[in-house]
Formats: sequence, structure tokens, C-alpha cells
Amino acid sequence: MSTLVNTQKEIKNLKSFSTAAERFEGSHLLCPGCAHSIIVREVLNATNDNLVVSASTGCLEVCTAIYPHTSWDCSWIHIGFENSSTAMAGVETMNKALRNKGRISADTPQPKFVTFGGDGSTYDIGFQWISGCFERGHDFMYVCLDNEVYANTGGQRSSSTPIGSSTTTAPAGSHSYGEKRQKKDIISIMAAHGAPYVAQVAPNKWKDMVKKIQTGFDTHGPVFINAMSACTTEWKFAPNQTIEVSDLAVDSLVFPLYEIIDGRELNITYRPKNVVPVRDYLGAQPRFKHLFKPEYEYLIEEWQKRIDERWAFLQKREEIRM
Repeated sequence: MSTLVNTQKEIKNLKSFSTAAERFEGSHLLCPGCAHSIIVREVLNATNDNLVVSASTGCLEVCTAIYPHTSWDCSWIHIGFENSSTAMAGVETMNKALRNKGRISADTPQPKFVTFGGDGSTYDIGFQWISGCFERGHDFMYVCLDNEVYANTGGQRSSSTPIGSSTTTAPAGSHSYGEKRQKKDIISIMAAHGAPYVAQVAPNKWKDMVKKIQTGFDTHGPVFINAMSACTTEWKFAPNQTIEVSDLAVDSLVFPLYEIIDGRELNITYRPKNVVPVRDYLGAQPRFKHLFKPEYEYLIEEWQKRIDERWAFLQKREEIRM
């Protein structure tokens, strides 16, 4: 992994982190309890560098840039559902070209380039654009706000939606248990591009997240961050339970925290002291309540088996340093 000179700020504790100079203001219309705003603030507050940010159409964009108002105190671009990555690739290339021509002076600080997209625009609609950017090696960070559903447009399923979840396009009912397909393994897919740095994060483990974000900022080349973003509206938990649900996600190993360097070296960055049953995670979200009916209990057992197998695989891969 090629790294740049470390210019990131030191973050000693949560208080100093939360009171850092804001690039993302709290005056937005995201739902109470939405994890998107927590993640965005953690990303932008992790560096003192100048930032250029792009955002795909989705909850984040719709709720933070209602003309003539904005929550963004940095250079910010909104573009279509699918191509925020290519917009940022264009900005990054333009910056490089203007510097090479001397139209941007050498003593002008180099900005960092960050793109935000939901799982719909990342796993599905915008995937080929993201893949092309990573193939070409653009120097930017892509952050997927993964709430496992098209929350902005009514709660439709995406290829991030886990099996058994009830959505508006894969509803649970008398003859259906909801989503029938497994969640796409986006981390492995992006690592297979040979990306210098790929990581999975969760906002409740903020130290782990900040360390990974700062590693991403210090990395030369395309960086992919998949951030679990618990959705109070579509996961149907109370707004004051966002961190609790996020804790269950990582402590049940449903959403393990790890990184992959140069497409090969895998490091697990958080190991729960007390692993909780997957049943506890599912039970905290009414989107899975139908799985607790006798006829669907077998799906919970399959969930647990699959999570156990995946965790064993990650530990084995970390051990052998593939």
C-alpha cells in the first residue's frame, strides 16, 4: 500500500473529536437516529486537510442540501444516483492536470477527495462507475453508507438487503419471509480490484473507524469504506437505539470490522469480548420480526451458521495472509 505523508490530526478522545471544527453542520433533515450524519461527521472530522466531497442522490443529499440551504461547509458536489464516483474522478484528474500545468501553484495545499453513496448507488446502480474508477486508480475515498435498503425512495430492497428482511419490494407475508437472496459481499469485490485499502466500519466503534478513515486519507490511490448505517425508519427500531443496534451488529459478527490491504492482507480490527447470538441482533429490528414465527425459525439458525462460517473464514484468511 502506497502511503502519503501523514497530515492527519490527533484525536485523543470522543469529546475532542465531537467538538472538532465542523465541515458538516447539524442543521439537516435526516431522520432522528439516522446513522448517516454520525458517519459523515466522523469522516470529515478525521482530517484537517481541505476536502472536496461528492454525494450521490439519496437520503444524505436530499436531506442536507435543500436549496438555498446546505449542511456542507466544504466544497460539495451533488450528481446523479449512479455517478458520484466518476464526478470525483473528474475533479481529481482536473486537479492533477492543473497542477502539472502550473495553474495551481505548488504551495497550494493538496485537497482530499471523498465520495458518499448509499448502498443502492454503490452495490447496484453505480457499481460499474465505481469499478471503473478503481480500475483506473483514481486517488479518492469512496464511502458507502450501507443501510441495506433504498431508504430514500420508499424502502425497496437492494443487493445489500440481507435474507429475511421485509422491504416494500420483498415484503414478508403469509407466503413469504421477505428478501430471498444473500447480501452481496461488496468488501471482497472491491478488494478484488487490487485496491490499496478497503475497510468495513461502524459508527459505534468510532476509534476503529477514525483510524481506518485516516489510513484511507494517507493512502495513495482508490480507497473503499463500507460503513454500516443503521436506519431507524426502515429497520424500524426506535430513534434512540441506533448505537445499541449498531453494537449488536458488530458484537454478533453480522457486521465484522476488518480491513484488506492491496487486495490481499486481511486484518480483523475488532474482536468482541462476548459474541452475542445473531438472534439478538435480528430481534432488535421489527424488519425481521416474522422470522420468529415457528415456520421461519429455521432461517435464524441458517443465519447463525452462515455468520459463524464467515467469521471462521475471516480469521483463517487473516492467519495465512493471503
